[in-house]
Amino acid sequence: MDTKTFKILLVDDEPDILEILSYPLKNEGFQVQTANNGLEAIKLAKDIKPHLIVLDVMMPEMDGIEACEIIRKDPKISNTLITFLSARGEDYSKIAGFNAGADDYITKPIKPKVLVSKVKSLLRRISLKKSDLIETKNLIIDRSGYKVIENNKDIFLPRKEFELLFLLASEPGKVFKRNLILDSVWGKDVVVGDRTIDVHMRKLREKIGDHYFKTVKGVGYKLVD
Repeated sequence: MDTKTFKILLVDDEPDILEILSYPLKNEGFQVQTANNGLEAIKLAKDIKPHLIVLDVMMPEMDGIEACEIIRKDPKISNTLITFLSARGEDYSKIAGFNAGADDYITKPIKPKVLVSKVKSLLRRISLKKSDLIETKNLIIDRSGYKVIENNKDIFLPRKEFELLFLLASEPGKVFKRNLILDSVWGKDVVVGDRTIDVHMRKLREKIGDHYFKTVKGVGYKLVD
């Protein structure tokens, strides 16, 4: 699992708990953000669109149950994985959590290694849901056939060009940093330079169209949303 690609939002009203939970996840490479209550969690979730939200139940301003219900009703973030992490282990609390739309319910206290394993297990569900077919604007990207269809016209790309396109299209509008592109497309064990990415991007622009791509200088590339 490439942990660097996953964003996790931790929500708890106790700063010490957030620090304890954040450390092992950041150490594994996850992108971690924190919030102190349900209201703050909803606002931050809309901004960063996390892959997983870890919610406490009892919090000021808005508790985790209500926050979960609101998130599930928002079409832009409704598919986000949500697990409760609470000291309340009663059956009725767990039932309330699942009824609110949670994917899991974890009881405190939890050892850091167990938390990391739980998080990875939940995030594997995203990997299993990933389709081999991506449709965006005028493009259909078929991973099983390694081909791209633009306005009913088939475009066949070399493997690395295709994988680069598929990566960018997996999250339109997101800027993919160069190091992430290198790790995802070429792998950590292969030594290639930044120039390699630039060459492949130039070829994609020539074959598919410059208007689909945007360069963010000093950062990376994105597929125009």
